[in-house]
Amino acid sequence: MKIVVCIKQVPNTNEVRINNETGTLIRDGVESIINPDDLNALEEAIKIKEARQDVHITVITMGPAQADSALREALAMGADEAILISDRVFAGSDTWATATVLSSAIKKIKDYDVVFCGRQAIDGDTAQVGPEIAEFLGIPQITYVKELKVYDDKVVATRAYEEGSFVIESKMPVLLTAIKELNEPRFMDLRLIYKAYSEEADCKVWSAEDIEVDVTQIGVKNSPTKVYKTYVPVKEFSGELINGNPKDVAVKCVEEINNLNLI
Repeated sequence: MKIVVCIKQVPNTNEVRINNETGTLIRDGVESIINPDDLNALEEAIKIKEARQDVHITVITMGPAQADSALREALAMGADEAILISDRVFAGSDTWATATVLSSAIKKIKDYDVVFCGRQAIDGDTAQVGPEIAEFLGIPQITYVKELKVYDDKVVATRAYEEGSFVIESKMPVLLTAIKELNEPRFMDLRLIYKAYSEEADCKVWSAEDIEVDVTQIGVKNSPTKVYKTYVPVKEFSGELINGNPKDVAVKCVEEINNLNLI
């Protein structure tokens, strides 16, 4: 069985800063992490590998050279192969263009049975890339997977939604998007860290030419989504300090709550 896991390196959202002139994220000096939902996707792939003897996990990401560190972390967790898809022509790609690139890479990998993605990335929160990849590949998709059973030629997944869940069966190949309820991602394996961060690690780099992607469908100029403005919301806090003995303070608090119609 061949499993492909799509991951994304994202900035730690607690430290996001925006360049006011360009409207882009300032990544210098900001910690980068593997997108949390993608870790759940990777963990599930590794669990399948542990339960079977014939599983090969390939992890892919599209991004700049620094995204190599995310791939090596995935190798240290238990993936078998990592591929960085990196080219200047990819810069500024929206979800449609990103899915175009990733699906082209997956087509080059060939003979995949399951493609895993995280539900959504914390820097965009669109939840679009996974489903778009499935559409470009022409394979079924099950999103928001919170439970999964894998058989020889099919999967049975429990798909979460606002008011409950569905149990859905699909033949392979299939694309699945993972949510945090699916599992608890593991830490890197001490036995694998040295190999993952060595020059001998199976970590490839593919360009646009390598994956034979249509360059008229990628990059900022060819992305159908146009961002008008990007900014960090300003958080404003206001309040009133009430002094006095505990009884008077309690009475005053109740009065204020009543005035605000909160009870």
